Amino acid sequence: MRAQAELQGRHLGGRPPYGYRLADAGPHPNRAHAAWGRRLHRLEPDPATAPHVRWIFEQRLAGRSVASIARALNDNGVLCPSGADPARNPHRSGRQWMLTTVAAILANPRYTGRQVWNRQRTDHDDIEPDGTITRHHEIQRWSASTDWVISREIAHTPMVSEEHFVAVQAIHTAPTPADGIPRCYVLAGVICCGVCGRIMDSRWVHDRAGYRCRHGNTSTSPSSSRRQKTLYVREDHLLDRIRHDSCLRRHHPAMRDQDPDSVAGYLRLNNMIIVCDHDAWTIETDTAVFPLTAPTSVLPRTAKIPAQRDGDRSKREEESRFVGK
Repeated sequence: MRAQAELQGRHLGGRPPYGYRLADAGPHPNRAHAAWGRRLHRLEPDPATAPHVRWIFEQRLAGRSVASIARALNDNGVLCPSGADPARNPHRSGRQWMLTTVAAILANPRYTGRQVWNRQRTDHDDIEPDGTITRHHEIQRWSASTDWVISREIAHTPMVSEEHFVAVQAIHTAPTPADGIPRCYVLAGVICCGVCGRIMDSRWVHDRAGYRCRHGNTSTSPSSSRRQKTLYVREDHLLDRIRHDSCLRRHHPAMRDQDPDSVAGYLRLNNMIIVCDHDAWTIETDTAVFPLTAPTSVLPRTAKIPAQRDGDRSKREEESRFVGK
């Protein structure tokens, strides 16, 4: 199959990508298969959906966000892939475009006209030493791009040029800070918004790490004037509460560690999620919830400015004179 994809550009089965349809490519080259009536297939543009794929790439190259493209497709009544081909997608709702759907189209190299094989693999359970299988389980996983097999020649009509496809992939890369210094967000991916349930975005503000949630401002749903206020949490404040919370330290002593990377690693290893809203922060595990209380500060109360101290001294001197009289 590797040689057939790379050298012949043969379509090796499966659902055609959105924008393409299967066309007859002649009898099977194997005589036995040909005698059974099997035939080869190739991809050709689908007149009904191919224009939408080209439009998606054009809009992304123009700088439009993935969420904006998905919203425009939904607003214009364009059928999503599972809605346009429900027979091959019985497990999908087919109701609307999602961000992941548009992102998958923009990342699929088959739209350049080349055949690609081994983008996904099927992992099986390991066999025990005694030859028995503990359980039967198969799962589809994405293969690393270095394991893909790409045809040497153009195998079908391209929807986008290779130059433009590469440019689209570059848009997905993380922006480089103006000063060239990489940012580090140790709690990225483990902080969840308690208002809308989304994972909070990493945000660098005032030379320190933080996390924010705009509550669906970049989703496919139309924006609402009654959208919740943006939530913002500082990373150092979160780590301070985690280290000083007595209940959390009693059940999870490793959280006392002063190294932020060790704390974040412990959270991920134990499937612990930090949930934040405008009023409270908590850490949730599979079996318990730990409210993060604000640590008691060892610092004195906010110092007064000199003018206030002078005023207090004058007031005390006046009171002492009054008592003496």
